[in-house]
Amino acid sequence: MTSLSVDELGIDFGGVRAVDGVSFSAPDAGVTAIIGPNGAGKTTLFNMISGIYRPARGTVRLFGEDVTGEPPFRLAELGLSRTFQNLQIFFQMTALENVMVGNHLGESHNVLRHLLPLPSAFREDWRAREAARTELAHVGLEGIAKRVAGSLSYGELKRLEIARALAAKPRILLLDEPAAGCNAVETEALSALIRRLAGEGLSIVLVEHDMAMVMSLADRVIVLDQGRLIADGPPEAVRSDPSVRAAYLGAEV
Repeated sequence: MTSLSVDELGIDFGGVRAVDGVSFSAPDAGVTAIIGPNGAGKTTLFNMISGIYRPARGTVRLFGEDVTGEPPFRLAELGLSRTFQNLQIFFQMTALENVMVGNHLGESHNVLRHLLPLPSAFREDWRAREAARTELAHVGLEGIAKRVAGSLSYGELKRLEIARALAAKPRILLLDEPAAGCNAVETEALSALIRRLAGEGLSIVLVEHDMAMVMSLADRVIVLDQGRLIADGPPEAVRSDPSVRAAYLGAEV
């Protein structure tokens, strides 16, 4: 079954076609990588899929349902979570509290219940904390729950963002440059985590510039250039595609 399907997706900014007629799909499990030179439209494509931008053209389907232009909270309810290229961490909160933020779908939204010292509110808070601890352990951060996020290393912060995204219990996870700014050791740790999550049955779609990471992780690679899809296939086939080599190296096709 297909978890994500994008058909002829496009958007313009000031008359410039940032993404133009992109179509691809991602399966229920495994890793789909989206690559391309700077300015190719990768993050813009992610922003349309995740509801931050409304597409000018085309459709987005999540588990067979047309969700084109739906807001992010609606997509989260349907099972889609994402991380961002730039860290979106609450640096003054603890690691545990940061992950608890991602559990909002599992909590009640009765204001009065939380204002009053009701036993049910305390039980819900306890469950949220336990769920957050589980996700921290899931990404290998079980020992840092009480630490303030601002004291964590960059690689730990990247994994913390993934833990928060996992707290929403997604079926598909979008990762926007998860290894950006990481050193070789941190990148390898992230690769191992992503590989394990995919092996657990999660559908992962990632944008990444680290080609070694992409080629070792991805089951399928989508290549964008100037907003258009120029290649789609297994890593080795994409690596040897003349149009991909031209986009990256400027060689004649």
